[in-house]
Amino acid sequence: MPSQKTVIVTGGAGFIGSAVVRQFLAETEVTVVNVDKLTYAANLASLPGAEGHPRYHLVQADICDAKAMAETFRQFQPDAVLHLAAESHVDRSIDGPSEFIQTNMVGTSVLLMTALDYWRTLPEAKKSAFRFQHISTDEVFGSLGDQGFFTETTPYAPNSPYSASKAGSDHLVRAWRETYGLPTIVTNCSNNYGPYHFPEKLIPLMILRTLGRKPLPVYGKGDNVRDWLYVEDHARALRLVLDKGVPGQSYNIGGHNERTNLEVVQTVCDLLDEMAPSPEGPARQLISFVADRPGHDKRYAIDSAKITRELGWTAQESFETGLRKTVRWYLDNRDWWQAILDGGYQADRLGLGKS
Repeated sequence: MPSQKTVIVTGGAGFIGSAVVRQFLAETEVTVVNVDKLTYAANLASLPGAEGHPRYHLVQADICDAKAMAETFRQFQPDAVLHLAAESHVDRSIDGPSEFIQTNMVGTSVLLMTALDYWRTLPEAKKSAFRFQHISTDEVFGSLGDQGFFTETTPYAPNSPYSASKAGSDHLVRAWRETYGLPTIVTNCSNNYGPYHFPEKLIPLMILRTLGRKPLPVYGKGDNVRDWLYVEDHARALRLVLDKGVPGQSYNIGGHNERTNLEVVQTVCDLLDEMAPSPEGPARQLISFVADRPGHDKRYAIDSAKITRELGWTAQESFETGLRKTVRWYLDNRDWWQAILDGGYQADRLGLGKS
């Protein structure tokens, strides 16, 4: 995509979205239109230098609001959409699934209808260059056994309300391509981690609880396996797919960094013992095992061979280098996460299905 283009990024104040926006502003000439509802997990502080930037525009709006979406497309005349806006926390989806269906499925359908209406009005050159890129998760594929990897042809088998809502949105994006010809692309990624991550997710939650000398709850036996992807690597992959990806295709993006949840927590403990040791002793003594998450998928692992082979992407960070950078960032940026805690976020256990 030519560098002077305009891209709508939905959810650009969220974790992955903000990484994409930061890279666009720092490394390209792309004009970014950040469409974000600014819910609890969104944070404009994750976009230092964006406010007032000549190539940055913030539209505070809900993607379910068809009128607001139509006006945004009319005003900014985008060349592409990177659709990242979503409810994303599995535990929250167990406690309150309706909000996930509304945002992830209904919101995606509204955005697709808006994009289609806009796309149909474009002159042929802009029409052929337009892209609607939908960012999804490996959780839509369900749970793996001890062997094997998710590929782009793995059948969908979502097991949580969150993953089901993302699977539904993936299918909508495909349907708009097949039915109406809208040039769509889907990407499915493994677990992201890195700077600016809202502390409901495993790694930042464990970092902050360790610093506060609070118990570190590990689900079940801690033997569930995830494939970890550094968020800046993911953002680079998304930009590459936007530039070179083929409409109608899907691309899996993974870090090839499989770890059990217990290994992740133990590594966080060891890094904090090294970088910010506590007089109260090793952080691992804070680990406790709690009741497992309902429907907890055993293992996720992504085969990224297609995006590597066809587009030339590879992750730059290993889990060790990426996690070290992440822990260091949280130690060096206490103001960012302290403001979240001061705002009332409790970092308590969710997902017990009591709603």
